[in-house]
Amino acid sequence: MNKAETVLPYKDSDKGKKKQVAEMFDNIAHKYDFLNHFLSLNIDKIWRKKSIKFLSRENTKNILDVATGTGDFAIQIYKRLKPEKIIGIDISKGMLKVGEEKVKKKQLSEIITFEEGDSENLQFPDNHFDAVTVAFGVRNFENLKKGISEMFRVLKPNGELIVLEFSRPEKFPIKQLYNFYFKNILPTIGRIFSKDTSAYTYLPASVNAFLYGDKFIQKMKDAGFKNTKEKKLTFGISSIYYGKK
Repeated sequence: MNKAETVLPYKDSDKGKKKQVAEMFDNIAHKYDFLNHFLSLNIDKIWRKKSIKFLSRENTKNILDVATGTGDFAIQIYKRLKPEKIIGIDISKGMLKVGEEKVKKKQLSEIITFEEGDSENLQFPDNHFDAVTVAFGVRNFENLKKGISEMFRVLKPNGELIVLEFSRPEKFPIKQLYNFYFKNILPTIGRIFSKDTSAYTYLPASVNAFLYGDKFIQKMKDAGFKNTKEKKLTFGISSIYYGKK
């Protein structure tokens, strides 16, 4: 078990990480989109757009969006690639409810659908999807190795995986500014707006524990992915990871 898998949102709870993460996102679902965009100064939207550019336009008709949350990534994928079907899965019913309302307003309910689902036990057959995507979700996996292996399993041969996740800047002064913001400002603002005292303390802790960069690429290779690569974004605050089956 790596360090990221032992970081929990609620330290006084006896529930496992998976159940705690689901509970946390249920608690903040009503403010999640607002806080995401506000706390990142809307840069998260740019990161998602850059991630989607890694996916092939050809033969990307059936896409699985893992840890879809409120469906932001799924909606942006549809806007750019116009696939026939996107299925978004998440363990948080609260987040999925918000996502369903969003796609309904955009009249995309027939193309983008949501299911409650566990990223480490995907309820789909082998070799099923043209692409699998996950934005800001892999660090929440209870078992990272199993989660990556499951995404590999459900991909068709030559299918593509895109992972967008926070990493950590390593150069002065961005590293110092980033650490101060993440440890002090972000949790305070998050607590005020979300009313959850733990959620935005968990965020920096989970990012700090995550196996980013070459270590995450190695996890992808171990699962069988080829043509793997990483693209750092905004001084290394986040990274795009790409691989093919």
